[in-house]
Amino acid sequence: MLTFRRPPFILCCLALVLAACESGGGVDLESRNFNVQQTSVPPGEATASTEQVARLVRRSGPSYVTIIVSKTVAPDAQDKDNRRGRPVASGSGFVVDGTGYVMTAAHVAKREGNVVSVRAANGRVYSGDVVALNAGNDMAIIRLRGFSGKAVTPADNKCLARGAFVYSLGRPHEQGDTARLGEFESQSFGQTVRYSGADAKFGYPDAMVLRLSTQKGESGGPLFDANGNLAGMVVSTLYDNNTGKPLNLAHAVPSRTLAGFLCSSIQCSAEWRALASGAGDNCPA
Repeated sequence: MLTFRRPPFILCCLALVLAACESGGGVDLESRNFNVQQTSVPPGEATASTEQVARLVRRSGPSYVTIIVSKTVAPDAQDKDNRRGRPVASGSGFVVDGTGYVMTAAHVAKREGNVVSVRAANGRVYSGDVVALNAGNDMAIIRLRGFSGKAVTPADNKCLARGAFVYSLGRPHEQGDTARLGEFESQSFGQTVRYSGADAKFGYPDAMVLRLSTQKGESGGPLFDANGNLAGMVVSTLYDNNTGKPLNLAHAVPSRTLAGFLCSSIQCSAEWRALASGAGDNCPA
């Protein structure tokens, strides 16, 4: 039997730290070091050299953010920065539009109107609000104030073949910023997932399956392909009900689904609209 949980997981095979560096886009990563870990499952084709991983993280790191969500205490207050109540969740996310829109998991955002603090690649913390949420497919959009930054480049998840190299960025609660190296397993899990307990209203009708280890705190983090383009969003990991041990398998909401939600909620770019249409083959020639 399988149990679905919001990412929690222990793994260690490969551990190295990438030194802080300047991205090609000029975004200062400051002291943001990434602990790089490879899934404990034999990766098959999912291998990459230290140099390749460093290059990919330099490319995608500027679009990755960490998130703290607080309950709104005074929805009608004029000063939005003073509406913050107690923190209710934390997780990971990624910039989908350079003017200030960020995407994360719905079970991290909790509800529309919640106040959010986001730490960006430049080391600064920005305030924002949850402006759109889809509990049934575990997606949420945050609008930040006073932010401009590098957005992810979306790729069609349908271009991923079984065994393809993938990696995620996130911040486990017990660790620092982490890049996880893994392997794409399947475009479909084939059944609906609903969380339990306080997050019972959240879940998803289907998801991509990854040979990728994640931990609590990495929910909402970006999943990238071998070119450093966004293929999905990490939402949960799988456990064995009998042993309670992780199965080295995770789920991600595919980029096509993210695109549909994004473009129905805000004005999106041509790249996102192409994915949202679901028409044709968006794979590189």
